[in-house]
Amino acid sequence: MIVDDSPTELKLITDVFNTPEYDVVTAGDGEAGVEMAIAEKPELIILDVVMPKMNGFQACRKIKSTPGLENIPVILLTSKNQKSDEFWGKKQGADVYLTKPFNTDEVLEAVTSLLS
Repeated sequence: MIVDDSPTELKLITDVFNTPEYDVVTAGDGEAGVEMAIAEKPELIILDVVMPKMNGFQACRKIKSTPGLENIPVILLTSKNQKSDEFWGKKQGADVYLTKPFNTDEVLEAVTSLLS
């Protein structure tokens, strides 16, 4: 599952997983992302941080504290590139913290590693 409020970023990230081995669902903000995670129980979630309604830090914390979702790997993929942002993201339960503009190979490597 990919959650990002920018249609452009959402398409760029989704295109990385446009292969038969991935079945991608998307949401446009953190609140919708949490609701979709509860409904879909995806194998992995990629979350932006800067989003309306509920930011990625809040969404990650909510997902990781919801019974049945706590073991779903979460990648925070964001433009927030300070060490303090990464620290805070990991504190919220993120398994991996990557920054935009993203490197496709790095994202694929993180996903592959978390799903294996």
